[in-house]
Amino acid sequence: MSYGNMNIPRKDGMDRKDEEEMNIYDNVDPINGSDVKTETENSQTPQHTGSDTVRNRSSRAALVCLVLLCVVLLTAVIVLFVHIKTESTNYTEETKLLLLTKISNLTEARDELLTRNMQLTKERDGFSSSNLELIKHRDQLNMEKNELSESLRVKDRWIYYNSSLYFISSEKKSWTESRRYCTERGADLIIINNTEEQGFVKKISSDVKVWIGGTDRDVQGTWKWVDGSTLNSGFWASREPNGGTVEDCALNYGPGLADYPCNDAFQWICEEAILK
Repeated sequence: MSYGNMNIPRKDGMDRKDEEEMNIYDNVDPINGSDVKTETENSQTPQHTGSDTVRNRSSRAALVCLVLLCVVLLTAVIVLFVHIKTESTNYTEETKLLLLTKISNLTEARDELLTRNMQLTKERDGFSSSNLELIKHRDQLNMEKNELSESLRVKDRWIYYNSSLYFISSEKKSWTESRRYCTERGADLIIINNTEEQGFVKKISSDVKVWIGGTDRDVQGTWKWVDGSTLNSGFWASREPNGGTVEDCALNYGPGLADYPCNDAFQWICEEAILK
């Protein structure tokens, strides 16, 4: 008995034909109905398109251009360097001479500026010194002004004229007593230094006779002021002095100075110098 063509049943109830049909259905996509294995194999096959070829050609062209550009730039740098080197060699001496001349001129100008600066510094120091002196002088004048104001406040009826204070009495005394009155107040009998001051004395005394600080008591015939200076002969009136040994003290009146006995009583003028 031959069993070659017989379909022997399988234990799971399926024969060979049924198994083959099942294998066919296992390879079919249940949704799309396509062969899964075939599509998988197709998807794994690389796809080569024309755009990839164009891209590769463009990249190679750009690289070539870049290399050429680098070569051109390098050539230009070399040429420029050679040109500069050549030109600098050609005019080095001329340029050096020109620069030396400019340096010399600038040095002279600098020296002149330094000299001028020193001069200005000296002038500035001189001005500063003068300014200090002026400040001191101003302070001195202010102090004297204050002293004068205080003196005028304390001394009633004293007159200020040409840096001095003058007092004319209303009573009459001898020459000695008149001088004592003045010295007790920090002054002395007036000393007439010039014709302007003599005119001032005539004005404040109304041309009446007033004792002044002239006498020849120490040396007869030698007239001196109370400060020891010589009495100028130009101040005397005509034919004065003429009293000899009995008229040893000087007074002032309209015509000028005259000598009188020292014990006679007259008004007097005191003088106190403010600016000494």
